[in-house]
Amino acid sequence: MNRTNDHEKRVRPLFALVVYPLIVVGGVALDLGTKHWAFASLGMPGEFRWQTEPELHGIHWLWNGVFGFQTSLNQGALFGMGAGTVRWLAVLSLIALIGILGWLAHSAWKSRVLTTTLGMISAGILGNLHDRLGLHGLHWNYADDFHRIGEPVYAVRDWILVMLGSYHWPNFNIADALLVCGTILLVLLTLFEKEPVEKQSEPKQSEPKQSELKQSEPRP
Repeated sequence: MNRTNDHEKRVRPLFALVVYPLIVVGGVALDLGTKHWAFASLGMPGEFRWQTEPELHGIHWLWNGVFGFQTSLNQGALFGMGAGTVRWLAVLSLIALIGILGWLAHSAWKSRVLTTTLGMISAGILGNLHDRLGLHGLHWNYADDFHRIGEPVYAVRDWILVMLGSYHWPNFNIADALLVCGTILLVLLTLFEKEPVEKQSEPKQSEPKQSELKQSEPRP
């Protein structure tokens, strides 16, 4: 039993050091790669087949009326919340990432599930932070209250479209999916996982038998 506990204590930090960066790098690569593919294939928002089939509204349907691809640019947080606050969201993303690294160094290595969960959340944060900093190199092809045509884009690239009946769910990307799934796992982990007890059980000392007590008594 003690050997098993010692083995786990040695393996868990190694698991965190190896698996966490792999999940982060893999998640960010998948997110940025799919974003690049979507915008290279479909163009900027509204450009896909807008001359030949404007009724599609830039949507490439895989399942007509249910699921498809449509590029959009989100200047807010998850699912478009807080539009126009890109700089503040970038700062908050950095703060959150620093907090996760501190959590990982302090206690996350004790749980493999927690390490995996924080890796997913970190990948989601970095994937969208890349876009909020304008590192994708896009420029606006239309004007609104926040920008002019030709200005650099400081917004998150979304491309996955899902319809829930007649409701158009806000477009999202792989980073959003990692953030949502990671957050749900983190909540479930906090609610249901108990902290492992690593205290070694000490052997109970058997009570001395009555015959032994009699032998130990001094003779008159």
